[in-house]
Amino acid sequence: MNQRNPSDPIDPLTIGELITLQEAAEYAGLHRDSLHNYAKRGRLKARKIGQFWVTTRAAVDEYLASRNLDNIPKKFRDPT
Repeated sequence: MNQRNPSDPIDPLTIGELITLQEAAEYAGLHRDSLHNYAKRGRLKARKIGQFWVTTRAAVDEYLASRNLDNIPKKFRDPT
């Protein structure tokens, strides 16, 4: 039997249900095309099933937490 080592990172694609990039975009407040590009570049953990890209809310949360505010143009930053 293959057991996970507790020190190994958990794959966010195994947490929760799979959602489409459109659902992920609505959840994150981002544009679907942006998430599609991030998924293709490996910045957002996602997988392609047939012709559709899917991810999880946990993967979106991980991506959002990894973003550096300095890399986001000022006009797109949340003013709060």
